[in-house]
Amino acid sequence: MKTAYFDCFSGISGNMIIGAFLSAGMPLDYLKCELAKLPLDNEYQLITKNVTKQGIGACYFDVKPCHDQDHQPHSRHLHHIRELIEQSSLAGRVKKLSLEIFQRLGDAEATVHRCSLDEVHFHEVGGVDAIIDIVGAAICYHYLGIERVSASPLHVGHGMVKCAHGMMPVPAPATAQLLKGIPIYSTEVKGELVTPTGAAILTTLTDEFGPLPPLTPEIIGYGAGTWELPIPNVLRLYLGEMKPPSPAQETAAILEATIDDMNPEFYPFLMEKLFQAGAADVFLTPIQMKKNRPGILVTITSRLANHQPLLDVLFAESTTIGIRTHPVARYTLDRALHTVETSLGSVRIKIGKAGAGILNISPEYEDCRLLAEKTGIPLKDIYLEAQAKGYQLLKKNQKK
Repeated sequence: MKTAYFDCFSGISGNMIIGAFLSAGMPLDYLKCELAKLPLDNEYQLITKNVTKQGIGACYFDVKPCHDQDHQPHSRHLHHIRELIEQSSLAGRVKKLSLEIFQRLGDAEATVHRCSLDEVHFHEVGGVDAIIDIVGAAICYHYLGIERVSASPLHVGHGMVKCAHGMMPVPAPATAQLLKGIPIYSTEVKGELVTPTGAAILTTLTDEFGPLPPLTPEIIGYGAGTWELPIPNVLRLYLGEMKPPSPAQETAAILEATIDDMNPEFYPFLMEKLFQAGAADVFLTPIQMKKNRPGILVTITSRLANHQPLLDVLFAESTTIGIRTHPVARYTLDRALHTVETSLGSVRIKIGKAGAGILNISPEYEDCRLLAEKTGIPLKDIYLEAQAKGYQLLKKNQKK
């Protein structure tokens, strides 16, 4: 799986993202050709150059607006930007990703200013430079064939920044809104290290934030920022292959008992008590015992450090007089629980995954059963619809 990891130790901005992509192998001529498909009527000039920041060589990318009458940047509403992108001859997937980034940015601005999305009036991010940064990032993402994006916690800086609305605290309110749920930090480095455009692009592209994942880097690129800081003002981009890790291994124990003289009506109660005592799994197997007697093999999987509570239940609630134990290796997938909305109601789904790979999606039986009893719809139909909704949810979250 081709993976990009953004190391944001000096923050992130739109032009730093493009610079990092160019440094990592994105052809500049191709980027220019694609950006020319936007109906911007020669509103800008692209600037690229190699620079050094605190001894690190990096690519600096910038967009210089071309003004005919004044020196004020363009400001646009979201619908103006949407029309501009949709009217272009860019590839459909590039348009889709660009619009998702602007939509996220618009939602943040609307929340901060307490207005509707249609009333949001972009200032700095409505200028041609932000449009080029956002659409350019979408072009680079797809050209490089990136399948998954991770990023480090974001260094946001501190102090005040001058915006169209006046002086604002760092991070700016719209940036702070975009970074909800994202790990951020600040140090003594002063300045706006994370811009709204950079935050919108990164939070739209990124699947997870945290330490560098298991990755085999093939290319490392550096995108330069504008500031001269006490630390290198660069964004580091790793591009490489990430293989999903194997299912996690853990040590467990198997407890077994063979029973041929117990009332079958007692087994459901026995299983319930074993689960309450901490069993990871319990199952029953029909067997033929000595003297050809039919019996039941009770098998319990235990992850407990002390198995005594399970032994106590098995001796108390069954007719066995002996229990065998032996250690086993247990392999498990990472699990996550989500809720999907079917045409009949909510159903929880259990997702089993290894790394970025989704291996199993299983709707919760009890949720499906309750809906089947309530509606009279066959249980299997509800189960299949919930499973399909689960896959749809995952595809949506995988972003493009």
